[in-house]
Amino acid sequence: MIKKLQVKIVNNFWDPNSKNRCHGTEKKPIEIYLFIDPLCPECWALEPILKKLQIEYGRYFSLKYVLSGNLANLNLSRKKNYENITDIWEKTVSRSGMSCDNRIWFENPVDAPYYISIAIKAAQLQGRRAGTRFLRKIQERLFLDKQNVSDMNILKECAAKAGLDVEEFANDMHSESASKAFQCDLEITSEMDVQEIPTLVFFNENVEEEGIKITGIYHYEIYEQILEEMLTEKPVKSPLPPLETFFKIFKFVDSKEIAVIYNMTIPQIERELKKLLLKQVVAQIPAKYGTFWRYIKEDE
Repeated sequence: MIKKLQVKIVNNFWDPNSKNRCHGTEKKPIEIYLFIDPLCPECWALEPILKKLQIEYGRYFSLKYVLSGNLANLNLSRKKNYENITDIWEKTVSRSGMSCDNRIWFENPVDAPYYISIAIKAAQLQGRRAGTRFLRKIQERLFLDKQNVSDMNILKECAAKAGLDVEEFANDMHSESASKAFQCDLEITSEMDVQEIPTLVFFNENVEEEGIKITGIYHYEIYEQILEEMLTEKPVKSPLPPLETFFKIFKFVDSKEIAVIYNMTIPQIERELKKLLLKQVVAQIPAKYGTFWRYIKEDE
């Protein structure tokens, strides 16, 4: 998962009036463009680092997800191509520790990757956070449950689980707005010359300064360092919340994610999680690799 750092300087894309920039309730000094493919296991493996950044430094940056999958390579039908994908998934598991079940490509393969991208853009029409929740549900169904996430019934289930208006979502799936939004993402990918995923591009408010583009996944400290370099003052790290509070926010996570966030080993974090299990705060969900934990206290 960790490889030699690839950093490039790019022209500043920060434009407060641009239709492409991140929008939120407040203006933040850093804007991060995250280029992903919903079917990419490396993008899934980035989840723990993203969560930790958002917890500790979220007040300093806005995060915009940009869909930039290589659709020509993803629209696969031959068995040998599925075999290549399963090898990639297996290697990602061994490097990152994030569970992803590669048997999907022989048991229930995704047959319409383009449809998934349109669905994510449709979800984002209900808000940036809604779109992020929907993407997570898509990834869970794909990497853990081996489900064909291009199936409309599965997409609607993910929308419901993410708290979206399902009827509005279904209508937006066939709207010009969702299609244009996806085309806009592809244009941004081309404009920033993104060749690999995942890629993160950092910009600050000073349009005279260039942005920093990072391809791949690195140690958490690398992302901290970039934030510090791009801010005018040293950022103050927010404390990590108690585990129960963490689960109230993120609901469904695996041991690896929590271990990365809390700087603990998996055996250490699972001892703490078993305390929450005994208190009936979480439920334990076995996966092909590792263990997931679901917050259940609100279900009562």
